[in-house]
Amino acid sequence: MIDDKSCLHSISQGNEEALEQLYNNYCDRVFNTLISYTKNEEDAEELLQDVFVSIYNTATSFKFNSSVSTWIYRIAVNKSLDFLRKKNSQKRSGIFTSLYVKHSSEVKHETPDFDHPGVKLENKEDAQQLFKAIDSLSENQKTAFILTQVEGLPQKEVAEIMKQSRKSVESLVQRAKTSLRKELEKLYPERGK
Repeated sequence: MIDDKSCLHSISQGNEEALEQLYNNYCDRVFNTLISYTKNEEDAEELLQDVFVSIYNTATSFKFNSSVSTWIYRIAVNKSLDFLRKKNSQKRSGIFTSLYVKHSSEVKHETPDFDHPGVKLENKEDAQQLFKAIDSLSENQKTAFILTQVEGLPQKEVAEIMKQSRKSVESLVQRAKTSLRKELEKLYPERGK
């Protein structure tokens, strides 16, 4: 087994076996990050493929200024945020269309119930509410929270992924926690005591 840098160097020369090795090393972690954003297994699987196609296509441009894992997470986060922006844009378009087109079908705005694969069965309902609350966060707060609190990455690496200072990431996480606490206290007032 070769290290990430050697693997990426081989990928930049068109080595598909090296891509497969990198995929096997990172696919589970990247999938968990993607599903935290998309809340849909099929979308996360599609984005996972997109992430590794991007890695294959852009490996030659990687400058090794950061770790390979940081670069992979950055691609995954950017793909996730692009996906959400596109999805939100389509929702707005659907709302506009339904306002002006007679006999249009009803547009749903509720996030479907979502089960994160890393959550234990007895915590599923709480996790669904948490992920709905996470959706209310700004992009930066959402990213900082997901990467540090859900994925367990160190703040230093998250700062590199987000191209922010470590202090900024720490602040984003604190603001996210405050916002989430307020959201969840509305849902579970008895737990806030």
